[in-house]
Amino acid sequence: MKKRIGSYPRVRIEGGSQSVVSQAGGVLLVETIRKTGLDTAISAALAPWRKARTVHDPGKILLDVALAVALGGDCLADVGMLRAEPALFGPVASDPTVSRLIDALAAVGPKALTAIRSARAEVRERVWKLAGASSPDAAGQVIVDLDGVLVLAHSEKQDAAATWKKTYGHHPLMGFVDHGSGGTGEPVAALLRPGNAGSNTAADHITATGLALAQLPKRYRRGRNTLIRTDSGGGTHEFVAWLAKRGRWLSYSVGMTITDAIHQAVLKVPASAWTPAVEPGGEIRDGAWTAELDGDVLKGWPRGMRLIVRKERPHPGAQLRFTDADGLRLTCFATNTTGTAIAELELRHRRRARAEDRIRAARATGLRNLPLHETAQNQVWLEIVQLALDLLAWMPMLALTGKPRLWEPRRLRLRLFSAAAQIITTARRRHLRFGRHWPWTDVITSAIQQLEALPNPG
Repeated sequence: MKKRIGSYPRVRIEGGSQSVVSQAGGVLLVETIRKTGLDTAISAALAPWRKARTVHDPGKILLDVALAVALGGDCLADVGMLRAEPALFGPVASDPTVSRLIDALAAVGPKALTAIRSARAEVRERVWKLAGASSPDAAGQVIVDLDGVLVLAHSEKQDAAATWKKTYGHHPLMGFVDHGSGGTGEPVAALLRPGNAGSNTAADHITATGLALAQLPKRYRRGRNTLIRTDSGGGTHEFVAWLAKRGRWLSYSVGMTITDAIHQAVLKVPASAWTPAVEPGGEIRDGAWTAELDGDVLKGWPRGMRLIVRKERPHPGAQLRFTDADGLRLTCFATNTTGTAIAELELRHRRRARAEDRIRAARATGLRNLPLHETAQNQVWLEIVQLALDLLAWMPMLALTGKPRLWEPRRLRLRLFSAAAQIITTARRRHLRFGRHWPWTDVITSAIQQLEALPNPG
């Protein structure tokens, strides 16, 4: 009897089996594409760029790259993981064909981007209808969070520049629809900007908001049922005036910089005017209070704007700023929402921090770096990243419940997408057989059943 050496069993390695499919859990994303009609919508949108007698459909090529990014890829060549599994992902174009398509889309600029965005908006409306009570507009309101992202560049790419954090790269402005505490979020805007672009550039915020609104169903492109949330980068006169413009009437909750005028106004607020801040469960937030400012600090701002300030004991180790008062950290935001207690408004604005979770998911889904050299090419890459993030948001919204619906991309890949399966052909049909021992096989199979139960598009 031989003794085992080491902590792990020793196995013999053999290759050549064709009955095992790696990344078999990716069938969840494939079925999501099929049920939402994303494949037909993208193919129709990119039909003008399909040359005569070509084998591969441009829409399928773009979706294959998006699938590869959703599964963890970070460059065009990672589409090879799909090419290795034709039984699951179908025929996949070669790397040169993929590169030629990206170059062709980048060469026409806004025309191709508009086509892709229009297809995404069309499918998004269908997905929200399919999701029903799980859709982000189930409560009758849509919340869009805008935030900037620093993407580092390790080579001299076009428009890469020094950033405000003394790094080097790009500074895209992103927009995400918030799914609330019971879900994640989906991207609706990605504006590629140089690394030295300002955080509070009103023109960029207006452009990004326009892109985000175009992704929403028409009934949410204007009116109070759409809330735009930003950090202090959106607290400019031009952007707030644009949001509140007559005929647009959007709701907003934008962070404001603590100016000297605001600081002096806070010092004049009587103790009786401070209201305890609240937690999501309704309980009082310890060491935090809110108050509403009025008077001269509102001069020059749009009519109906409310200025709400919060003071809170800083976390241990946090350094106070010159604009803080009495040892308490001050933050401020503006909103045009009426009829709601200021503590609830402050809690709603504080939930903007969920945008940081969306950015973390985006970094893990192709936004860690921009892999191409030209700005036009990287703008196409941003659209691919958004397609991948859409799939990673739509699949849980349509097929997962409970804790799995809150899983971020890395956990989805580790537990669901990376699962291998045996492919079996019987009665002219192909079946995937997942291992019973895999802890999340039940999650995968139940999600597939949920997707198959949805009506087919068209």
